[in-house]
Amino acid sequence: MSSTAGVSQVLNRYTFASTLSHLRRTNTPIGRDGKLAKPRQLHNTHWGLVCPAETPEGQACGLVKNLSLMCYVSTGTPSEPLIEFMINRGMEVVEEYEPMRYPRATKIFVNGIWVGVHQDPKHLVSQVMDTRRKSYLQFEVSLIREIRDQEFKIFSDAGRVMRPCFTVQQENDAESGLQKGQLVLTKDLVNRLAREQSEPPADPSQKLGWAGLINAGAIEYLDAEEEETSMICMTPEDLDLYRLQKAGIVPDEDPGDDLNKRLKTKTNPTTHMYTHCEIHPSMILGVCASIIPFPDHNQVSLQSMC
Repeated sequence: MSSTAGVSQVLNRYTFASTLSHLRRTNTPIGRDGKLAKPRQLHNTHWGLVCPAETPEGQACGLVKNLSLMCYVSTGTPSEPLIEFMINRGMEVVEEYEPMRYPRATKIFVNGIWVGVHQDPKHLVSQVMDTRRKSYLQFEVSLIREIRDQEFKIFSDAGRVMRPCFTVQQENDAESGLQKGQLVLTKDLVNRLAREQSEPPADPSQKLGWAGLINAGAIEYLDAEEEETSMICMTPEDLDLYRLQKAGIVPDEDPGDDLNKRLKTKTNPTTHMYTHCEIHPSMILGVCASIIPFPDHNQVSLQSMC
């Protein structure tokens, strides 16, 4: 019987923050004596999932990491109901697929398994995304459409790190009154959350809360692979700036007398449409790094030493 070191650990109880940090710690299972720098470096896909500052010094630097504040690890959901849903909407199962008849059909993969093909992937993807946004489908299911590879990949397994983002309305909706390019999170939802903070409802089932925002489609969870097929703006102000530029209005970029005014991000002219918006840039930090005052005014190397 082989023994594995590090399976059980003594929970750090020095402070409340150190306990939360220890519970959200990750460990890369490779030797500490290696001279390779690549496993220790921060990758671009870690944005919003792994804290860029909170890592120990010495041999474990970059190998022991911490999850970001809003990072979530998926628990896994059954995939069979989703496969049945797609079959009822025109998906041809892989056992009946004839490549000569439909050479340009989009392949559909569920948790890495090829389950079928579909002739109209744009319509199918919009239907599946709509079911997730309306909470008929679990929020932790990831939907990735690779247009160039003609593939539609769905993941519902456990162990994927995900993070929440605000959703952006993709089409004009007469029922809700939302226009294309607006946040689904409306002022009515924000005011309702504020009222619940001051006067909690007597019936807990009537509370909106975080779960209510997910059910309303205002927030979606994205994993690193789905982020590759999404366009995410940094702040709602950037979204408003993008809408003005698309309408042909040139915004005033003069900061005036306010030298501390935030610089607006220049819009990429090739950007077709934003799909999501960051909740706040500070959500990339972990539990301990987020309590450092003014981290955006410090040298980045000093953040890890705090």
